[in-house]
Amino acid sequence: MYIIGENIHIISEKVKEALTARDARFFQELAVKQVEAGAQALDLNLGPRKKDGEEVFPWLVETVEAVVDVPLSFDTTNILGIEAGLKKVTKAQPIINSTSAEPERLEKVPLLAKQYNTRLIALTMGASGIPVSADERVNIALEKLIPRMLEIDYPIGDLIIDPLVLTVSGCQEYCPELIEAIRTLQFAWDPPPAISVGLSNVSNAVPGENRALINRTYGAMLMGAGLKMMIANPLDEALKEMIRIIEERDDRTPVGRLYLALHDRVAAMERPAISDVDMGDPEQAAIWKTVQILLNNVIYADSYLQQEAAT
Repeated sequence: MYIIGENIHIISEKVKEALTARDARFFQELAVKQVEAGAQALDLNLGPRKKDGEEVFPWLVETVEAVVDVPLSFDTTNILGIEAGLKKVTKAQPIINSTSAEPERLEKVPLLAKQYNTRLIALTMGASGIPVSADERVNIALEKLIPRMLEIDYPIGDLIIDPLVLTVSGCQEYCPELIEAIRTLQFAWDPPPAISVGLSNVSNAVPGENRALINRTYGAMLMGAGLKMMIANPLDEALKEMIRIIEERDDRTPVGRLYLALHDRVAAMERPAISDVDMGDPEQAAIWKTVQILLNNVIYADSYLQQEAAT
């Protein structure tokens, strides 16, 4: 699994404070910590930065590249800020995160990616927003995103399609459709573009005690559909352990066997089965309940998983 570290994110109060203070040491320590934990790239999500993006992104690139060598992902809607940051990159091929199929963005951002030889994350989102169904999201990739790349002779090998993870709290019907979108996108082109998602988006607006459980359970399911890249938290040891179990096919523990069964059921296009679960084991029961939510079989409520956490 190729992990793009998500922890330099403006939603964090510590990141906001460090950015305001231009605390280089904070960002360098956070960058090193993520890379040492296994991140193969780092997402720099500083929001739109409308007022100071052209100053902030170059400063952050120089700050982070002083201590790590991995690719940097520019996660902002500020095109001028992205370009200013790209001009300072001296190490690995960077990533622009992101374009969408919205006309203005699709016109400008791929040209910037080509000019600066970056990889490009492209969202399956058009002018009318994010469609629910897998087919509609795949169609955006096939009819809008990939044709635009071909039009400007942008390398498909540098394209990364993001079919968009939405939160289970409020957008639950999107969750099972994403699994099928990932499965189908692998056959969308020859050779197919890479596929990535922002994994932790699935647990946005969910109480903190449930977030990691939802993230890693969904991660196991998405890996079953073929996912090999994600923006995620490399400091989440339980998430990394789930990934290791699946990649190494480690069936030595009951929970490990459940993750593998869940992965294999999705890979075989089968419904996860209660027969794979020991409901007497609270950890397995919590994973199973999470699966039912993610498949939209049970309506999500905070209390549903909290009941399990309390037992």
